[in-house]
Amino acid sequence: MSLSGEDQRIRSARAPKPKVDPWLAHGAVIEDERRPRGVTERALTVFLSGAECPFTCSFCDLWRWTLDGPTPPGALPTQLRRVLESLERPLPGRLKLYNASNFFDHRAVPPEDLPALADLAGPFVGVTVESHANLVGPPALDFAAHIPGRLEVAIGLETIHPAATAHLNKRMDRARFDAAADFLGLHGIDLRVFVLLGAPYVAPQESVEWTVRTAEYAAQRGAAAIALIPVRGGNGELERLASQGHFTPPTLAQLEEALDRSVELGPAAVAADLWDVDRLDACAECRPRRVERLRRINLSGRSEARVTCPACGSA
Repeated sequence: MSLSGEDQRIRSARAPKPKVDPWLAHGAVIEDERRPRGVTERALTVFLSGAECPFTCSFCDLWRWTLDGPTPPGALPTQLRRVLESLERPLPGRLKLYNASNFFDHRAVPPEDLPALADLAGPFVGVTVESHANLVGPPALDFAAHIPGRLEVAIGLETIHPAATAHLNKRMDRARFDAAADFLGLHGIDLRVFVLLGAPYVAPQESVEWTVRTAEYAAQRGAAAIALIPVRGGNGELERLASQGHFTPPTLAQLEEALDRSVELGPAAVAADLWDVDRLDACAECRPRRVERLRRINLSGRSEARVTCPACGSA
């Protein structure tokens, strides 16, 4: 896919990209996560190094961990194998392969590597990959047929706010998301959805409301899991939008309210994404207790009383 003028402008605002080794995953983490109907499972997330996503979304910061060119054949299986060999047994039940791009983009995941990746995924009862809705189709069925476990595809719905959707440069509308969700459901593939908190062009006082509405929409479309992701600045484009009054970084208080209002949507498992949570504006005195409260709610699926703090007057 060729870059548009908007793509080029967004990319030109970025800081230099760190050097990425195509033969090493740039991270892996094991954590507990809640699944639908109150089930909790251990999940291994492997952050693979590969080609950059061709969709230049205005809010994206994942380009930092991608290559400038196509992913070399054999690189992804090598990365995954090295991670798995370093882990103690037994392995977690779920494997999440996040490549900061699209698993069904042949430039990011060479088709000849899919059998090896499927073989390495053999010990897991569930496998999650990520993809833009526009690329969901027969390749997902092919990969699902080659893994023993159940496939889940994570898609960024981001927001259903009409003005914000038009300005994200994502090249996706609600109809295309619906088509991808229907396709996955029809073929017995689970759907995970990413929802933004603090999307550009959403007024700060409406940010939580639109995050909750978007999570509700994802649940109605059959999402098994929904992650509420605070938008993180630092890509240059968001700073430009902030200077024009079109982006306001979300706060920890907004993330708390968004999770409190959507965690019990059911049957979808809704959780707050706590990656880089320390970047969110919050009272230094009560921040640790509030973050731990979010961790507990992520696992329990039940809201609980807010943290009180004399220092900031929060309740």
